[in-house]
Amino acid sequence: MRLKNDYKNLDYGLIIAVLMLFTIGMVSIFTATNVEGLTDTGSEIYIIKQSISFIIGCVFIFFLLKSDYDFFADHWKWIYGISLVVLFIVFIPGVGTTNMGTTGWINLGFFEVQTSEVAKIGFILSFAKILELRYDRLDCAEDLIVPVAFILPPVVLMILQPDFGQALVILIIALGMLFVAGFNIRYFYGLFLFSFIAIPTAWFFALDYQKSRILSFLNPELDPLGTGYHAIQSKITIGSGELFGRGLFTQGTMTKLDFLPAQWTDFIFSVISETVGFIGAVLVILLFLFFMLRLLRSAKAAQDMYGTLVIFGIFFMFLFQITENIGMTIGLLPITGITLPFISYGGSSLIINMVAVGFVLNIYRRRLTVRF
Repeated sequence: MRLKNDYKNLDYGLIIAVLMLFTIGMVSIFTATNVEGLTDTGSEIYIIKQSISFIIGCVFIFFLLKSDYDFFADHWKWIYGISLVVLFIVFIPGVGTTNMGTTGWINLGFFEVQTSEVAKIGFILSFAKILELRYDRLDCAEDLIVPVAFILPPVVLMILQPDFGQALVILIIALGMLFVAGFNIRYFYGLFLFSFIAIPTAWFFALDYQKSRILSFLNPELDPLGTGYHAIQSKITIGSGELFGRGLFTQGTMTKLDFLPAQWTDFIFSVISETVGFIGAVLVILLFLFFMLRLLRSAKAAQDMYGTLVIFGIFFMFLFQITENIGMTIGLLPITGITLPFISYGGSSLIINMVAVGFVLNIYRRRLTVRF
């Protein structure tokens, strides 16, 4: 095969959106960490680590653009198996490390890898092949046995870590991809019915610390100094920014005085809202909207169903993460620990987001492939 005009056919609109979001993230991270006494290492180490992660992500994109995404379709079984191994290996004593109550990281010495981030991309690449083989043949319950059996292992392993937030991301990705692949709409009604049974069961027999998060979401004032603290402080921070914000680089009271927890990771959007105000926050949301529209454009242009399904899987991954993160900061959704793509501090998250963009660029560029 050969490519027409090679790199001239990249989606530069998507690339510009990613660069702008990353730049906003770097400024926001510096603002959130450049507070005396807030961190032991200072802002520079966060900026350096995030920059290194971005460079690693760019290297992955470069190699992905040199590859043929059919390779990943052909080796989907290996990709799925490796994803499960990565999720399972953290349970081996001495291998997995625990952060914020979740044993989902592997410490490589110079870098910690969040296994659920890696598994998300592996799941999308392999599940897309499963659905491509069954495209428009998902009309009866029997047709769903294999897809459901495919979804359960990574979800269960994430729940056992426990990482309910990332498990929910996998479920949203799977449902979105099933819908694109021709999943009969009447089964969605069955899922809603199942939820009415499963949710109460999980509440009494499965959920533990998640109960307090849900109750705090419904009424943060129940425990204002405990489980409701994050939600209350986040809304105060956002409100204090008013229309035009209090200015960058630790000018905001909530950010500067360390009233906002996890302000350079989960609650980075609150920092943005305080420093540049409602106007700046809306502009960030509009930039995300532009980014998502470019993903849909690329999905429509893909030359085959596998490519379309991969991009839609990535689309639903970003859609949920953006919606959940912003929603939890403003009190509309429960706090799950989902980061804001390209903006929140976090090496694993940034690299995997860059890898996801690399696959989209690859698939979009190869829409003009001439096969012999």
